[in-house]
Amino acid sequence: MLMYGMLISEQPLPKAILLDRDGVINFDSPDYILTPEQWKPIPGSLEAIAKLTQANISVAIISNQSAVGRGMIDSDTFQHIHAKMLLSIEALGGRIDHVAYCPHAPDDGCSCRKPLPSMVLESLAALNLGDEPQSTYMIGDSLRDMQAAWAANVSGILVQTGYGNAADILAKARLHDPHIQSFPDLAAAVHSILEG
Repeated sequence: MLMYGMLISEQPLPKAILLDRDGVINFDSPDYILTPEQWKPIPGSLEAIAKLTQANISVAIISNQSAVGRGMIDSDTFQHIHAKMLLSIEALGGRIDHVAYCPHAPDDGCSCRKPLPSMVLESLAALNLGDEPQSTYMIGDSLRDMQAAWAANVSGILVQTGYGNAADILAKARLHDPHIQSFPDLAAAVHSILEG
């Protein structure tokens, strides 16, 4: 059962943090991230992941990547972007313990695309936390990130670094969880988790 209304600082450290990619770790674009050169980390995000690793908190990435399904990017290029991200994180002492991504277009009718919870559930199982969703946070920049988390009984945290209207996203999220927390970026969210 979700513990709505509790501040992050009032809860024990989580066992895992699930992260959306675009708009949380790296800058997003309405035109998609289509090359390794376009993948640019948001200041402080890679260091924040390293701090989670140093605190023995598992980190997973859960990301819709419909540019693959739309034919805008091939699998090899996607893997090069993914490799650049992982190497950048590892260079600062961080580690990604699991990655789940949906390569399908919105009209494909898949079972994995957020706001559906299957990638969240997959990551929880991979991290051996399938029976402990309450020990995990999902950090995202969109309502669909939060909806996927809630459907898996995971608490959500919003960041304001996506290209959507952060105030509008927060207002809609608060209809489900009036006490959901929102932070300027991943670094601020991680600081609150670790330092209270």
